[in-house]
Amino acid sequence: MSIDRQRAVTMRDIAERAGVSRTAVSFVLNDRRSVSLSDETRDRVLSVAAELGYRRNASAQALAHQRSDWYGLVTEIVTAPFAVEIIKGAQDRALTDGKYLLIASTESDAEAESAAIERFLEQRVEGIIYAATWHRAVTIPDIASEVPTVLVNCFDEEGRYPAVVPDERTGGRRATERLLAAGHRRIGFVNLDPGIPAAVGRRLGYHDALRDAGLDIDESLEISGHATADGGFTAVDALLDLPTPPTAIFCANDRMAMGAYDAIKERGLRIPHDVAVIGFDNQELIAAYLRPSLTTVALPFDEMGARGVDILAAITAGQSTDATRVTVDCPLLERSSV
Repeated sequence: MSIDRQRAVTMRDIAERAGVSRTAVSFVLNDRRSVSLSDETRDRVLSVAAELGYRRNASAQALAHQRSDWYGLVTEIVTAPFAVEIIKGAQDRALTDGKYLLIASTESDAEAESAAIERFLEQRVEGIIYAATWHRAVTIPDIASEVPTVLVNCFDEEGRYPAVVPDERTGGRRATERLLAAGHRRIGFVNLDPGIPAAVGRRLGYHDALRDAGLDIDESLEISGHATADGGFTAVDALLDLPTPPTAIFCANDRMAMGAYDAIKERGLRIPHDVAVIGFDNQELIAAYLRPSLTTVALPFDEMGARGVDILAAITAGQSTDATRVTVDCPLLERSSV
């Protein structure tokens, strides 16, 4: 018998080639061990299935069992460096449980998000991960509540969904403590735009470390750099114009640290000998290639993706979980700027 390779191989094709009933083929391919079939029959069916290139109909099985071994992951821009790390962390952890990711890029468009989640539901995904490329509050389409959903690097204001976010405050404390440990007592802080979770948390951590060291909070040392290299340059230029300028600068992201480098070097000062600098985010194309290379606090994107899958797996398995908003540690990466 010749099988047309332009169409999918069916159980009927296997049954005819193996000389058994279609029911027997179904029992073998679905590993129904409770049914009495000889080992010879099972081996013959599996051999013919392999020979003909049979692939099980995952969609049909998902429909029958109401599960698919797939999770859906929604994010704004899948090519953004941080999104790639979240996806890798989530996919690696999912694979350890025999699960796979369907990934949708939505470009921050609410209609695209709803459409992507609707398509995921049609594919019978077991759960959804909604991931953001920067830490913030988000609005989740209502249809996401039809399956277990976990948020990564974001949260919903109402607290309807478990969320995994970076521990911004501890990261800010860790950066400031590193500068204090190096002997600095006048530490400038170049923050992000006010109000966003990263700006709030990193500033609180900066204050925590200063207070723990017995130092007063000096607001003249705090300035916004608006998250850009140009903003970092302008902010650090202003800090260095103070009557008593700082001897160290904590920049709340690596782009502003890059601008800080230029402002410091334009004055003929050396890093870290005259002014130490620490960044935040660990954007490797910046941090590792500045000269000197930048000491920075890393955002744990891959770990957040993995933790999101852990929580999703627990929920889909029917396990109780107290996860509401889980924080993940932000480690300090020591390089050469302190």
